[in-house]
This record gives sequence, C-alpha cells and structure tokens, in this order.
Amino acid sequence: MTEQIFTNAKLVLANEVIDGAVQVKDGKISDISDRPSNLPGAEDMGGDYLMPGLVELHTDNLDKHLTPRPKTRWPATAAVVAHDNQVASAGITTVFDAVSIGDVNEGSERIVRLIESVNALEHALENALLRADHKLHLRCETSFPGMVEALGQLIDLPLVSMLSVMDHTPGQRQFVSLDAYYTYYQGKYGLNDEEMRKFIATRRRDAELYSEKHRRHVVEQAHAKGLALASHDDATTEHVAEAVADKMTVAEFPTTLEAAKASHEGGLGVMMGGPNLVRGGSHSGNVAAGELAKQGYLDIISSDYVPHSLLHGAMKLFDEFEGYDLPRAIRTVSLNPATQVGLDDRGEIAVGKRGDLIRVHHSPHHPIVRGVWREGVRVS
Repeated sequence: MTEQIFTNAKLVLANEVIDGAVQVKDGKISDISDRPSNLPGAEDMGGDYLMPGLVELHTDNLDKHLTPRPKTRWPATAAVVAHDNQVASAGITTVFDAVSIGDVNEGSERIVRLIESVNALEHALENALLRADHKLHLRCETSFPGMVEALGQLIDLPLVSMLSVMDHTPGQRQFVSLDAYYTYYQGKYGLNDEEMRKFIATRRRDAELYSEKHRRHVVEQAHAKGLALASHDDATTEHVAEAVADKMTVAEFPTTLEAAKASHEGGLGVMMGGPNLVRGGSHSGNVAAGELAKQGYLDIISSDYVPHSLLHGAMKLFDEFEGYDLPRAIRTVSLNPATQVGLDDRGEIAVGKRGDLIRVHHSPHHPIVRGVWREGVRVS
C-alpha cells in the first residue's frame, strides 16, 4: 500500500476552503482533516492552496508541437511527450486531446498526420512516457467529405471518450462575419482574394452536401458507443435546441450571449476558452467569456491552445468577478468538466476520489503551480 499525506494546506473543496491535511492511499483520497498532520512523512504545503487536478476537455495544443513552424514536422512521439509535459506542468491531470476529424483544407497537417499522431499517443501511453491521464476528443468537421471514413478508423479506440460536431462553413457559427473569416483564413493559408472566393464557394458547397447527414452520423455513433457529446460554436437558440434534442452535455464556445444563455438553461455545460477570459475577449470577435461569467452562464473553462490559461482563467474569475468565490471558480476547471462528461471519479478533493492534486501559490502576478500529483504520484 502506498500513502501520501499533504499538510499545512488551504484545501479547495467543492464548496469551501479549509486549512488542513489530505491523505491519499493507493491513488485515492482516504481522509480529509481540518487540522494539520503530525504524522511522519507528511509533506508540508507551506500554506499554499491544494486543489483538485485540472480537467481539460478540449485542447489542440498538440498541433503546435507536431508542426512548430509552417511546413516543419516534428517527430510525433516527441511532440506528444512535449505536449504532455506542458499540460502537466500547468496542473492538468486529465486531458482530452482534441484531434480534428476533417478540416476546411483537405491538405492540412491535421488530416495528413491524424493517424500518425494518434498512434504516437497510444505508443507514449503504452510505454509510460506520459504524466497526465490522456483521452481522445474527436472533433468532427461535419462539412468534410471524408469525415465518416476518418471517424470510422478511430472511434473504437479505447482512448476515445468524447465527440463534438463542428461546422466552420463561412457565414455562420464562429464566422458569422465574412470579414473575420477572410482575416483568419487568408492569414492562415496565404490566399489572395480570388483564391479566397473560390475557397468560400467550395466550403459552402461541401456544407450543403455533407453537414446535416454527417452531424446525424456523429450523434448516432456517440450515443451508440456511450461517448460524451458536445456542440461547437452554437450561435442561435435554434442551434441550441438542436443540441438539446441530440442529448449533448457540453456547449463548446457558444458565439453569442443568446446561445450561451439557452445552453446553460438547457442543461449543457457552457465551455469558454481560457485565452478568451485571460485576454478579455474572443480572437474571432464573438462573445467574451467574461461577459458570460458576469451573467452566470460560464460553467467550464478550456485552455484551448494555451495550457496555462486554464488555471489562470479560473483564478481570474476568483480575483476579478463578483459571485465567484474560490471553490466556484475552481469547479469550472475540475468538477464541472468532469461531471459533464461522466467522469465521477475525479474533479474534487473528496474521500474516495482520485488523488489528483495540485499545489498552487496565489501570486499577485500569476498563479504558480508548485506541484502536481496524479493518483498520489508526483508528476510535476
């Protein structure tokens, strides 16, 4: 039997903060005390916060390790390990790696290296190279012609735990504004105006041919296989009504206050990006995460493309937003995401839950992660 004791800590529980100690046996929390422990071997937290390990449902951080510069491919296993080191050091103990099943550009690295990157993740897990608990979130681009075939190659892998439906067709959802669409994709792919017009025409044609039937396929597959299911970039109450009818549990990045309100009231966990919250706005010009927080509609934070924004965003809620005490703020990055995808064994400091813990120093400049434990084993 293995045992760890963490003492002299401010324990961030689901609904309160207490001074005390936590005991972990064989990877699970076995005792919580409101008094410091004097037992031999107890690790002194020096008065820092002890929080549940963070739960990340949607990060494409792996992409930038696979392709650190345009047209520069990094070895896939090395990319996975570097990505894992980064998320673990940010306090993330459970991470859903969001890989794209399809893209708006048929020759993109996301498509070309999809199977290679998933194989690398499996290899790293099999050889105990990783610190965090990794799962796969398959982001299904419904307008992509080859989506059904690509999904069929991966959906039965044990790592797959979540699906989401995306549609990045110009003129709707994330890109209601065509100006924003031009700015984003011309910058990303270096297209001139004529090439961009053809690009948009092709995207709209593909959406008409595939989006609706591919969405229905993803929803059916998720329910048949018992996988968590999320909507993506909902902009209207009609979008939300469809998500509710499809029994989705997470609303990823709603683009309007109207959609976020309807999603929250419809029982979906409203997820917004940590970068949006930290920066004070959306890079696409959509609704700000901070506005949803003020209205009480923000349930989950995702680090999206900046792992350290997860804890930073949660602490920003605590420091700057009325109505967010520390337990409520930390629930957005721990218990809430875990609950919405059915992970009832983690996400809070409670007896019987996994010993996924992080030690955090609340600096006035930035929250500092001083230690990370996964099932009682120190990983960072």
